[in-house]
Amino acid sequence: MPLVAGVDSSTQSCKVVVRDAETGALVRQGRAPHPDGTEVDPQAWWEALLAAVDAAGGLADVAAVSVAGQQHGMVCLDEAGEVVRPALLWNDTRSAGTARDLIEEADGDGDGRRFWAEATGSVPVASFTATKLRWLARHEPANADRVAAVCLPHDWLTWRLAGAPGLAALRTDRGDASGTGYWSPRTGEYRLDLLERALGRAVRVPTVLGPTEPAGVLDPAALGDRSGAEAGGGPRPGVAASAGGALLGPGTGDNAAAALGVGAGPGDVVVSIGTSGTVFAVADAPAADDSGIVAGFADATGRFLPLVCTLNAARVLDAAAAMLRVGLDELSALALTAPPGADGLVMVPYLEGERTPNRPRATGSVHGLTLRTSTPAHLARAAVEGMLCALADGLDALTAQGAAVRRVILVGGGTRSDAVRRIAPQVFGRPVVVPPPGEYVADGAARQAAWVALGGATPPEWTLTGTETYAADPVPAVRARYAAARDLVVDY
Repeated sequence: MPLVAGVDSSTQSCKVVVRDAETGALVRQGRAPHPDGTEVDPQAWWEALLAAVDAAGGLADVAAVSVAGQQHGMVCLDEAGEVVRPALLWNDTRSAGTARDLIEEADGDGDGRRFWAEATGSVPVASFTATKLRWLARHEPANADRVAAVCLPHDWLTWRLAGAPGLAALRTDRGDASGTGYWSPRTGEYRLDLLERALGRAVRVPTVLGPTEPAGVLDPAALGDRSGAEAGGGPRPGVAASAGGALLGPGTGDNAAAALGVGAGPGDVVVSIGTSGTVFAVADAPAADDSGIVAGFADATGRFLPLVCTLNAARVLDAAAAMLRVGLDELSALALTAPPGADGLVMVPYLEGERTPNRPRATGSVHGLTLRTSTPAHLARAAVEGMLCALADGLDALTAQGAAVRRVILVGGGTRSDAVRRIAPQVFGRPVVVPPPGEYVADGAARQAAWVALGGATPPEWTLTGTETYAADPVPAVRARYAAARDLVVDY
């Protein structure tokens, strides 16, 4: 019974799961928090990973490890491999202006938005690594001059697990590389000219691995005694041979890992409600949406992952609960006591600006406030519906790009809310499947690790049990009222 480990280094925390490589059965798990903020010293991720490994009982018995991480984050390293400055995370919007600049500068190559969509599958927004590099070059030129290599959060953690063996050993995967703004899902190659356009010069980038290519071997010294690797230990029974330690999978971005973790297939659209909200589908062909709404990412299996992302998701519920001075369970109960549509009360939940639509300086707003709707229940309902309507806009964008939607798979911390689960079929208008609460990003990383360890043409089949299904129950007026309020929002 070979075991594998999956790591989810998300915005808010690090989770580690250890699972049976063949069946996917959970053996043990651990977690540790990350600091808040939109820029973080990567060392904090490393320390959280060590703590989560400890909480999960160590990695003494695992055959392979894969890391999934938050996408887009800019990790800059100098020639010695030291971090140049705190990493700018995906939700740091200070590079919104440089995103516009990169689009406008490409007008000389034709329509700027079309140029970027065809070159990289996506139109630059503040989240993407390329825009953050341009911001660095413009606002911190001394730091920009020190940069010898740029990588992503999951790349850096995998590299550290391998013992940080020099910049040439940096590795990534196609799923995470596709969110940088300088790698093409269509060609499978870097656009180093676009990287140089962003930063002003060429720097090293990680080698992009295929879905089952090892990124190296876990260095026992990197984890201290947490790896438990025996000196000179050989390959474990039934798994691919390594150089004496657990294999390191290529890893991937968090959304690609989630798709792998829930076993998403054709006709499935995954809606993930975490710190951010994401809506994505597995596709056989790359997307190139010059409106910028759909990002044409790659997935972790060799296919593609057209995706729509919102900055505001589960934290909308947190904010509403804070305003009403209730817990999340009580917020959910309140929301379910109000009627669909909350009697016309609508919340546009742009509490941290927004990425889709691209309004980085927008703020949240409440519309339709009357004496009748001035109740905790109405506000709770409006918060849930507003968050879901923003995600439903993403679902519409995917279908406009040709995605088939048979059902919606709802995952993420926000799905713990009974109100979210029950209201989602009214907003999405399609059957909604809710797997049991779990760490599906970490599970997807573990499934990738199992694929690396066991080999084979496809990932091992892991059965997902305990799902709940909610029949489609569309209430069109909810979406219509939300759309009218959304279009009043100004990006100041």
